[in-house]
Amino acid sequence: MATPSGHAADDDAVLLPFGTEHLEDALRLSQEMAWPYRLEDWAIALELGQGFVLCNRAGKVIATAVWWAYGEGHASCGMIIVAKAAQGRGHGARLMDALLAAAHPRTITLNSTAEGLALYERRGFVRIGVVQQHQGVPHAHHQAPPADLVRAMTPSDAEAVARLDLAATGWTRPQMLTRLVKAGDGLVLVRGGEPRGFAVSRPFGRGQVIGPVVAESAADARTLVEAALAGLGQVFVRIDTAATSQLGGWLEGIGLVQVSDATTMVKGPRIPTAGPARMFALANQSFN
Repeated sequence: MATPSGHAADDDAVLLPFGTEHLEDALRLSQEMAWPYRLEDWAIALELGQGFVLCNRAGKVIATAVWWAYGEGHASCGMIIVAKAAQGRGHGARLMDALLAAAHPRTITLNSTAEGLALYERRGFVRIGVVQQHQGVPHAHHQAPPADLVRAMTPSDAEAVARLDLAATGWTRPQMLTRLVKAGDGLVLVRGGEPRGFAVSRPFGRGQVIGPVVAESAADARTLVEAALAGLGQVFVRIDTAATSQLGGWLEGIGLVQVSDATTMVKGPRIPTAGPARMFALANQSFN
């Protein structure tokens, strides 16, 4: 029996590992939710992580969930979608339970829509912050900072970039950082001959996403964003930043308006970050 949106009845939905053969269906699910993922965005997410899908009796994907391991102690999860016609039947709970079992015993971080809060709180996630999504076409051309302050990232920077990211997040994810830079462009902020911050800009969704951005101060973070914008020109840009980042007002002023927010949640013990580097913009709301 077909549902109003064209999905077959899914009372016998089958839980399967998320494979490349499911990517086209996953893209359709995100389009149904008006999430701006491209097929390439799904493919990179799956390349770097792992997850589960639920398929109905016709073999169509009706729900997805993906997670990314950051060493043995931490992980993030996201791209958790249930087709509109299949909601309210416990599919999201089934996917999350499978994901949590697979990621155990890691501490898991996610960014939740308002609709998902109850599902995650029932599984022990607690709210720790808010992420604001800013996007748009910048008002004007942005001037690149001096080359002796911000330069293009090179392969020899990989160790320093991973170290800065670890200091800012507590996560070990060099493979992800390398892959994101490969998909776009990396920048490094240098002082005293040493990298003190970095940013990555890459194609994503409707245009470009700038993130992660890691720096020791909001001023340095703005400098890195300015450098990224200078290399992009007048294109659609998205930046996801914590409400406490001190970047929100500045982003609004340059034409990147806040269009939504999400609640950052964590399940498991939080390990204090080493600093002084801090995360000022996320790779995206799934990767964090």
